[in-house]
Amino acid sequence: MYSRSSEPVRFERDCAAVLVPQGEEVTLPAGSAGYITQALGGSYTVFVEGNLFRIAGRDADAIGKEPPEPLELPDGADDAAVEQLVWKQLRTCFDPEIPINVVDLGLIYEAAVHAGDGGQRTVEVKMTLTAPGCGMGEILVDDVRSKLEMIPTVREADVELVFDPPWNQTMMSEAARLETGML
Repeated sequence: MYSRSSEPVRFERDCAAVLVPQGEEVTLPAGSAGYITQALGGSYTVFVEGNLFRIAGRDADAIGKEPPEPLELPDGADDAAVEQLVWKQLRTCFDPEIPINVVDLGLIYEAAVHAGDGGQRTVEVKMTLTAPGCGMGEILVDDVRSKLEMIPTVREADVELVFDPPWNQTMMSEAARLETGML
């Protein structure tokens, strides 16, 4: 198992979590102990009682961590500035088992910003998975959606899961292929 960290943790309160890789939502009770195996993009993968769980950044306090800072956008930011922040946010989305963000994995096929009424915007994303039957698929989609909707002026993020073209390793960035030994 890949380990970015092995920091021990004890849950200070009951905490919503997602069982990896099944994608099942569970609650880890206060007092549970384990360790962090991956801390990337503001979320945490923790090993507790023989299982891996994903903890969302908003619940970081349950394991004694700080939740992510709110995103800021300069007043009057144009669509290009918002699109730049969209791609930055997408790079904070990680599969709990793979220490590479969804952009460098080649999972994001398209991300488009659309201006709306009153300075509000929508973001449309087409993304895929490394394998169509991945149990974490909906969790990754929800992570992408929620992180994009944290961007000021983004009213809604529409994230569509597509499988055409099918993902393959050549879609990964060179850095991602190097890190995974697939270069």
